[in-house]
Amino acid sequence: MRKILLALLMLSVGLAGGCGSAGDREGTNAGNSSAQPPGQSGNAGNTPAVQPGNAGNAPTEPPGQSGNAGNPPAEQPGNAGNAPTEQPGQPGNAGNAPTEQPGQPGNAGNAPTEPPAQPGNAGNTPATPPATPTTAELVAQKLSKMTLDEKLGEMIIAGLDGTSASAQTKAMIQEQHIGGFIFYKNNITTPASVAAYVNQLKAWNKANSSPLLITVDQEGGRVSRLPGLLKIPAARVIGDTGDTKYAAAIDGAMGQASKLMGFNVDFAPVLDINSNPKNPVIGDRSYGTTAKKVTSMGLAAMEAIRKQGVIPVVKHFPGHGDTAVDSHLELPVVNKTLAQLKAFEWLPFQAAIKDGVDMVMVAHILFPKIDENVPASLSKTIITDELRGELGYRGVVISDDMTMGAIANHFGLAEAAVTSVKAGSDIILLAHGYEDATTVLNALKQSVQKGQLTEKRIDESVTRILTLKLHYKLSDAAVSAHPDVSGVNAAIKKAIAAH
Repeated sequence: MRKILLALLMLSVGLAGGCGSAGDREGTNAGNSSAQPPGQSGNAGNTPAVQPGNAGNAPTEPPGQSGNAGNPPAEQPGNAGNAPTEQPGQPGNAGNAPTEQPGQPGNAGNAPTEPPAQPGNAGNTPATPPATPTTAELVAQKLSKMTLDEKLGEMIIAGLDGTSASAQTKAMIQEQHIGGFIFYKNNITTPASVAAYVNQLKAWNKANSSPLLITVDQEGGRVSRLPGLLKIPAARVIGDTGDTKYAAAIDGAMGQASKLMGFNVDFAPVLDINSNPKNPVIGDRSYGTTAKKVTSMGLAAMEAIRKQGVIPVVKHFPGHGDTAVDSHLELPVVNKTLAQLKAFEWLPFQAAIKDGVDMVMVAHILFPKIDENVPASLSKTIITDELRGELGYRGVVISDDMTMGAIANHFGLAEAAVTSVKAGSDIILLAHGYEDATTVLNALKQSVQKGQLTEKRIDESVTRILTLKLHYKLSDAAVSAHPDVSGVNAAIKKAIAAH
C-alpha cells in the first residue's frame, strides 16, 4: 500500500510540473523562453511568434511572451509601436502594422509609411477651398460677357450739360454705356449739388458692367473746380517753397474733397516743366522750370491724391512746358528731337511711371522731328513705341479733350478718335456730351466692323480700364448728400499758414 501511495504521489508531482504550473522549467523565472520549443497551450511560459490577442511586439529573434513578466526581448515589451520587418499584425491585435499594410481602424499599432486617413479621425485634411480669383481672372470674366457696344462705351469719358442730370445723360449711361464723365465749372455750384448729381449718375449706372469714372480738373490755382474750398495756391507757388510736404498737404486735401463729393479721378498733377517763359497755357500750373523740382513736387502730389483713394492723372505727356501756343485754341508745334525730350521733358513722367502712376494724359502737340503727321495724342510712335515701349508704361492712356482747337481745327472728331485708339489711347476725353459721344462711338464701331480696328485691340484698352477700376475698388455706391468740407479747409489753411 505504501508503495502504491508513493507512486501516486510522484505521479501527482510530475503532472503538476508539466501542465498549469506557475513555475518555469529553468529556475524560478516566470517568463524566460527557450530559443526553439513553443510554449504550451494555457501555459504562461513560452509562446509562438505572435499570439492572438497579444499586445506584444515580435522581436527579431525570440518572440515575446503573452502576459509574461519575464525578460524583455530586444525591443521593449508592451510597446505599441515597433513594427516587425515583414510580419503583419494579428487581427484584433493592438500590435504592429507591416511596412505596407494600412493602419487598422481603432488600432494603436504602428502607422505604415504612407497611412490612409482613419475613419472618424479628426486629423483628416479637408478639401482645399477654391482659390480666390485674381484681378486678371475677374477682368477676363467680365470682359467675356460684354458686348462690343459696352466695351466701346468704357473707352469714353464725356462732358455733361447743366448742374443736374438730364434725360440725355441717362441715355448716355443706359444706352451708350459711357464709362465716365468729366465735371467742368458750369456743372458745379455747391458740394451738395455735386453730390446729388454724382449720385444720380451712379444710380442710373447700376445695371452696367462696371462703375463710372467720375472725373474733375482740380489742380489748384487757376484750375480749381471743386466748390466750397478755400483758395488753393498754384503749383508754382508751392514749388517755389521747395517743400514736398506742402505739395502733399495741398493735393491730399484736394483728393479728400474730391472723394467727399463723389469724384474718383483728378486730372492732376501737372508734370510739365515750364521751360518757355512765353508759354500761355502752362505757366504757374507747373511746379517749376527744372526737371528736379517738377519731379519731386509732382510725385509728392500724386502720392497724396492716391492715398485718398482717388486716381491721379499726370499730364501732359510728352511735355507741354515748351509750347508758345495754347492747344485749347490751336495746335502747338515743338521742334525737339526724341533725345532732347528724353533728357528733359520726359524725366518727371519717367519717375512717375517707376512710381506706378495709373493714368497718363497725352497732349495735343505736334513734334515733327518724331512724328511729322499727327500730334502726340494721335501718334502711335509716341504712345505705343515711346510711352509704352521705351518707358515701359502699362497703365491707362487718356487723350486730352478731343474738342479742343488743336484737334477740331485740323482733324474731324470721328477721325481723330479712331486714330488715337489705333495709336494706343485707351480713353477718349470729350468735353461735351451726347452728340460728341454718339459721333465717336459710331466711328469706333464702324472701324471695328470694317476691320480697321480689331476687337482684340479694343479688349486691350478695356482690360486696362477694368483693371484700374478694380484696383481702386470703385463702386456706384452713393456718397453723402451733404459733403462736409470743413476738415479739408482746416487742412488747407494750416498748410498755407506754415508757408
